[in-house]
Amino acid sequence: MTSRYFTCRRTLSGFHIAGLLTVSALLTACQSPREALQQLAEAHGRQWEVLPGHTFPLFILAPQTAEKMTRLRVYLEGDGHSWATATQPSLDPSPHTLLVPRLAVDDPTPNAYLARPCQFIMATACEPALWTHRRFSQEVVTRLSQALDQLKQRYGNREFELVGYSGGAALALLLAAQRTDVTQVQTLAGNLSPRLWTTMKGLSPLDGSLDPLDYRDRLARLPQRHLVADADPIIPAGLAQRYQQALGSLLSQCIHVSDTSHDKGWEAAWRRWANTPLAHQVPE
Repeated sequence: MTSRYFTCRRTLSGFHIAGLLTVSALLTACQSPREALQQLAEAHGRQWEVLPGHTFPLFILAPQTAEKMTRLRVYLEGDGHSWATATQPSLDPSPHTLLVPRLAVDDPTPNAYLARPCQFIMATACEPALWTHRRFSQEVVTRLSQALDQLKQRYGNREFELVGYSGGAALALLLAAQRTDVTQVQTLAGNLSPRLWTTMKGLSPLDGSLDPLDYRDRLARLPQRHLVADADPIIPAGLAQRYQQALGSLLSQCIHVSDTSHDKGWEAAWRRWANTPLAHQVPE
């Protein structure tokens, strides 16, 4: 009798929990990506705002401190929801998961989260080409670079560390190649070379986009670490190896991370590697 009663209690409790989870999922589904990001920021005491004044306003999570710092870590968002189907571009490229903002708000290192143009906030100039084949174009790099200038003016940092996820990795490398104040780059499940990536995936070239390997002389002198998911159907694990071979730099490190996929397992992996020092000198 006791056993049957206990089983019944567990079953009822399971239905109750399942009901709560269903309601929670429905509420989350009703949220827009911007509302979900704002809620995450407020729950962690982070200020969200829009950097204005240019063709593409950018959505950011500002650092928790306004004190001057030597280096500011900036998290760069991935490509987001760039395609609605295999052939139809999305009308809103805002990411549906908040992996990168979660990494930022959980990181005690002074940091800012920087979304891509047209993510979370649309502007008149937004068009699908900016989050499809021109997602790594000079205009996108220039706008992100302007945002870094705005952050630098506000917080007084002399240097940046850029952390790029997925397509944000290519932009982190392009920014580092075009600026003199990016002192190191780390990437997670990163698209390190869009040109190699489209070739490996059998996709059409991203016409209008830049490729970090066209700046290999500059990037070969940049300390960088690339965390690669062992199970990633979007960014092949071999992409990082081909990037490393083309770059030919001892300052570039590639780490294969177990128990990760393209968008799973990175919170635990990043806690391990986030503050592990990078190599800043070429071994003799």
